[in-house]
Amino acid sequence: MECYATILQSALFREFPETAARNLAAVGSMRQYAKGERLFHEGDLAEGFFVVASGRVRVFKMAWDGREQTLHILGPGEPVGEVPVFAGTQFPASAEALDSVTACFFPREALLAAYTHHPDLALAMLAVLARRLREFTRLIENLSLKEMPQRLAAYLVHRVEGQGGVVRLDISKGTLATILGASQETLSRSLSRLAEAGLIRVEGRTIVLLERARLEALAEGRQRLG
Repeated sequence: MECYATILQSALFREFPETAARNLAAVGSMRQYAKGERLFHEGDLAEGFFVVASGRVRVFKMAWDGREQTLHILGPGEPVGEVPVFAGTQFPASAEALDSVTACFFPREALLAAYTHHPDLALAMLAVLARRLREFTRLIENLSLKEMPQRLAAYLVHRVEGQGGVVRLDISKGTLATILGASQETLSRSLSRLAEAGLIRVEGRTIVLLERARLEALAEGRQRLG
């Protein structure tokens, strides 16, 4: 997939004029990453950012003792590593391919020039940064103030599809555990506790929310598991 096609599927650039989109695509370059390969490491100089064309990318931080905290799981059309583009600093986290990934890389200088000529792009990027900030705020709240069953309930309520009360896990339980700041064993125990309480039913990679209102109350700290 070429950078121009990648731009068209990204909410950041979807409303971009065709000429501007093609000019921007001309400075981008497609890159391929195998499963487990790093797009960048924490501390690397941020010389540009990526837009995912296919596959999924995990953004994470590594603690001094080797533990990992997953910050985002990003898929097609989503930007990766965009935060330092404004500041011209180092990447504050690492990013790796969860599966085979194709992404378009845009150099920082080209993006800054595009912002000058197309302020709407800068506004769109700011909207992405605001969304990331909300996600970080929720993550910090979950990790610092909530017990594991509450964190899991918050994740499920956030990820539920429509009114059907179904969450389909497109990541491994190991990755989900790092998102929630827990071990796989603790995650498994929490899933079992929610199931025993009649709040969910686990069907392989599908989780059915049986008592959505009670899950929301648990996620918000208005209810505790017995």
